[in-house]
Amino acid sequence: MDEDLRQASKTYPARYSLVLGKRLGSGIHGIVLVAQSKLQPGRTAVKLHRDFRAYDQEKRVYQRLRERSRYQILGFHVPRLVRFDDELLAIEMTIVRPPFVLDFAGATLDSAAVFPEEVWADWRATKQEQFGEDWLTVRLILEELARHGIHLLDVSPSNIRVQ
Repeated sequence: MDEDLRQASKTYPARYSLVLGKRLGSGIHGIVLVAQSKLQPGRTAVKLHRDFRAYDQEKRVYQRLRERSRYQILGFHVPRLVRFDDELLAIEMTIVRPPFVLDFAGATLDSAAVFPEEVWADWRATKQEQFGEDWLTVRLILEELARHGIHLLDVSPSNIRVQ
């Protein structure tokens, strides 16, 4: 964990009366940790981001989902935004179980990324190989998200989990 994330992992729980626990995930955009409130029962997840752009994109996606009361996409659970902290680049959300859709740091809002058709063809072939027989379901989820102006490129079995 780099120094900025380490500092945020100390400051965020102190600021919001939480205890951070085990790591749920990590990637190029940051880390996700379990959070337990000192004041009330229940656990959440806190994603600490490495850079502002990814943080801001993900925050705006979760805000849009909250505005539209979208906590499921075709039966797949989507985390609910609990709170965010612009200074610490932190997003706190509910923990969801499969089937789920999560990790919107690489998403774009209102306009899809533009690539040449051969790039899209390679992307689709790679995703179809990754998801196998679940690829049609994943495509339908991506289409539904796009209807809400959310265009997700970072698609993998770890962030769209069927079971």
